[in-house]
Amino acid sequence: MSQALPRISRRRALQGSAAALVVFGLLVWWLLPLDESSPGGKVVFSTGVQSGVYQRYGQLLQTAAASDLPDLDIALRQSEGSQTNVQRVATGKADFTIAAADAVEKYQLEEGAGWERLRGCARLYDDYVQLVVKHDSTVQDAADLRGKKVAVGQPGSGVRLIAERVLRAAGLDPERDVHAEPSGIDKAPRQLEDGEIEAFFWSGGLPTTSIRELSQRTDVRLVRLGGLVKKLHAQGGASRYYRAAVMPADAYPDARDNAAVPTLAVANLLVTTDRADPELTERLTRTVIDSRDHIGKQVHAAQLVDLRTAIYTDPLALHDGARRYYRSVKP
Repeated sequence: MSQALPRISRRRALQGSAAALVVFGLLVWWLLPLDESSPGGKVVFSTGVQSGVYQRYGQLLQTAAASDLPDLDIALRQSEGSQTNVQRVATGKADFTIAAADAVEKYQLEEGAGWERLRGCARLYDDYVQLVVKHDSTVQDAADLRGKKVAVGQPGSGVRLIAERVLRAAGLDPERDVHAEPSGIDKAPRQLEDGEIEAFFWSGGLPTTSIRELSQRTDVRLVRLGGLVKKLHAQGGASRYYRAAVMPADAYPDARDNAAVPTLAVANLLVTTDRADPELTERLTRTVIDSRDHIGKQVHAAQLVDLRTAIYTDPLALHDGARRYYRSVKP
């Protein structure tokens, strides 16, 4: 009897250990989905000009995805901006991109190659239309640009699209009433500083680093554009995506007057096509939303990415993979 007790105790101890291992294994399986593989391969992400917000956002998203999707290689490809980005994705030259809603709508209305395949993943943040002049300029509104040398953005950029519409809304012909310079945010600030141009347009998130740095070096101000919204909407088509907005005074605290500036805004979208793998799209959309705070530390506009509004990707239908993500996080 005295020898049987230790054997029973050992048996019970072994049974208890086995049970504990089973529980531990189930706990690990529940907490760590070991069968969930990360989507792999290589995708091309079309960004923007070197010093623009799209390029910086793409770089930071690439870094975030390297952690969340370690088997995925994201290659960044610079571009002139929204119009080029939409065309690249629609025609298979890129897999994902950022583009302004008005540029997307324009491409669809014109039925550009592959337009019907375009899909949205998320509404990101708003671009603000910014018209920058030196403080002593006579330009007080867009109509005052008549006869002046103005940087209107590169062909294929969203800036060019907006600048031409703003000029028309102000009663100016972009081809005859101004001396249009095809410069983007990578060149225009220095050209204004050196007196090579008298004004430049930019459409981007707030603050845009190049404009902030320009305001720290040179006495500049931003021109009011908010009064043109109704005239823009009257142009029809993609112009309906412009809305009145206000650039807060702290966007560029070193700009002269240091006041809030009424202007125009348009939403940016994360764009892909129906060719994109649903699982990859779901995971990348998750990364975009989850990395908002991290990216927002360096690209302030990214802080405005909001899960509650990200699903509204008008004029694009939501990609199935992105829809799956939003359903998974729905309260």
